[in-house]
Amino acid sequence: MTAAPLAREPVLLDESCLTREVTVTPSMCGGSSLVFAQLGDWTWEAVNAACRTNVYLAQNSEGQPTYLSFYYFHVKGSPTLHPYGLTFGDELEVTSRVLDFGSQSVLTLHRLSRVGSLGGDRLLEPEEFYERPRPDCMYVENLNRWVSRSRANSNQKLVEASPVGFQHEHLPRLPSAYSPRSAAGRAREKGTFYPDGVPGFLPVASAHSDQPLDPVRDLNGVGLVYFASYFSIIDTALLGLWLKIGRSKRQFLRRRVIDHQLGYFGNADLDSVFSISVRLWRDATDQGVEIADIAVRDRGTGRLLAVAAIKQTVEEA
Repeated sequence: MTAAPLAREPVLLDESCLTREVTVTPSMCGGSSLVFAQLGDWTWEAVNAACRTNVYLAQNSEGQPTYLSFYYFHVKGSPTLHPYGLTFGDELEVTSRVLDFGSQSVLTLHRLSRVGSLGGDRLLEPEEFYERPRPDCMYVENLNRWVSRSRANSNQKLVEASPVGFQHEHLPRLPSAYSPRSAAGRAREKGTFYPDGVPGFLPVASAHSDQPLDPVRDLNGVGLVYFASYFSIIDTALLGLWLKIGRSKRQFLRRRVIDHQLGYFGNADLDSVFSISVRLWRDATDQGVEIADIAVRDRGTGRLLAVAAIKQTVEEA
């Protein structure tokens, strides 16, 4: 008889760190945005528990809905555990640490490990994420901001709006040296994480494509562009460049994403068209390592919506 799938509720290890054991199901993996959607759900669960705030029904002081939006999403994979390497039945321990980032924002760190691989040390501290990551784990950094609509039926000009009752003062603060604010802010200003090129990498190819917003795929339950859809939007554009330079779809599905940064700098309305630029760089000393530099804009207004940098290993055909 096989063991039953893990389905345990999150357990608080201290007032800002919680852990859960999960079995990877079909809705949590694959070559799309599913794994990132699940990571985002774990972020909301962690903030909900650590900040003693119902993030699903949060309201601002005027009684309007306020949303825990994603501003910066950073995934650090490893050779043995990376976002597109998860499959049915994988048993994982997911440990999350929620950190104080002021009244308008919150930062959450996650560590994904194979069940039983950590031994007795289950707490996740910022030093592990930023300085001493384990080679057999995957790490996720989420910086979220509370926002509300400033105009009915419009996803433009979202405004900061902390919910009533949001509790954050009891959380540990992230040391300023680790803050992702400067990297995300620079990417927002420059439209790229690499305004001066990628040190040690050589340009390979570039491409531009347009994708209409897909109301079936791209909108969440409150009518905003779903944060996880940006992963699919970006990957679709990157796949187009891969095919343009003679690579196969199978190669694309076999790539290992070892670092993925994504900054969210705007939302889009229902009739929007995404204008996407992709630049591909290759490591000058290791032909199997590449970085994709991607910017997503609203074609009609030119507004910057998202910026991504994806470091990946590539297999030969």
